[in-house]
Amino acid sequence: MKRLIALLGIGLSLGTYLASCQEEHPADTPSQGRITVAADESYRLLTEEITKTYQLLYPRTKFDLVFKPEREAINLMLNDKARICVVSRKLTPNEQQVLVQQKIKGSSTRIATDGVALITSKANTDTLMTMRELRGLFTKQLTNWSQLSGGNQQGPVTLVFDNANSSNLDYILQTFGIKDITGLPVYTVKSNKQVIEYVRQHAGAIGFIGVNWISDGDTVLSAELSKDIQVVGISEKENPRSRADYFQPFQRALGLKDYPLRRDVYILSREAHPGLGSGLTNYLIRDAGSILIEKLGLWPAIPYNREVFLK
Repeated sequence: MKRLIALLGIGLSLGTYLASCQEEHPADTPSQGRITVAADESYRLLTEEITKTYQLLYPRTKFDLVFKPEREAINLMLNDKARICVVSRKLTPNEQQVLVQQKIKGSSTRIATDGVALITSKANTDTLMTMRELRGLFTKQLTNWSQLSGGNQQGPVTLVFDNANSSNLDYILQTFGIKDITGLPVYTVKSNKQVIEYVRQHAGAIGFIGVNWISDGDTVLSAELSKDIQVVGISEKENPRSRADYFQPFQRALGLKDYPLRRDVYILSREAHPGLGSGLTNYLIRDAGSILIEKLGLWPAIPYNREVFLK
C-alpha cells in the first residue's frame, strides 16, 4: 500500500512538473507566443520594423531580436537558438544537412529585394562608378581615387564593411569571384551605422551598407544617417554616356532590376508547426506586408497591386 501511495505521489509530481513546463513554454501560434529572431546586422532596421508592426497587430506576440553577422545568424537558427533568421541567401547544402540530421525540413521564403549601397563622404564629389571600376578595386587593378573617372579625390581608396562575416562583404566577394581579401584595402567596423560614421569622417573611403539603413525617408533615424553622405550611382555599362546610365539602390531601380548590386532578402525557418515564425512570414508576403516593405523603401517579393477604377 505504501509503495502504491509512493508511486501515485511520483506520478502526481511528474504531472505537476510537466504542466508547469507547459505553462512556462506554451506552444506558440501565428497570433500569440514568443520566439527568437536572428538577423544579419544589415537588416536591423527592416527586422525591427516588421516585428514591431506584427506585435502591434497581435499584442500577445513577442519577438526577441538578435543581430549578428549573417553566418552567425544562420548558425543560431540551425542550432535552435533562434526560430527564424532574416538573411540574404538560402541555406547551403551543408547547412541544410544540419536540419536534416535533426529531422527538420526547414523553409526559405523570399520576402523582398534590397541592395548593397555604396556611400561616400559629401567631401568626395565622385558619386558615379561602373561595375568594371568596382571590380578593379577588388582585384587590386585600381587602388587610388585618381584612377577612377571623375571626382576630386586623391589618395588610396579604403573599402569599409560592417563585419568580416557580413552579408555585404560576402555578396561583393561572390559577385566578383574573390576568394581571398589579403592585401585588399578592406577595413571592417562593427555595424552598418559605424560604416556610415566612418565614411562621414574619411573622404577616401567607400562604405558598403544594406540599403534599408537609408531607404526609409519617413524615419528620423534614416534621415539622420543620410546626412553628410552620398549614395553612389552604379552602371553596368563599360562606357556610360550619361548619368541616366547610372542607378542608385532605391525602390524603382531594385524592382526594375536596373541596380547591379541587388539581392534577395529571405526568412529562413526551422519551425515544424504553424507557429509565430510562419505567421510573420505569411504576413510579409501578403498585401499588408507588401505595403510595409514598400514603405521601408525595398521591393516586396509579391508587390501589392493597386487597382484604379475609372468611372
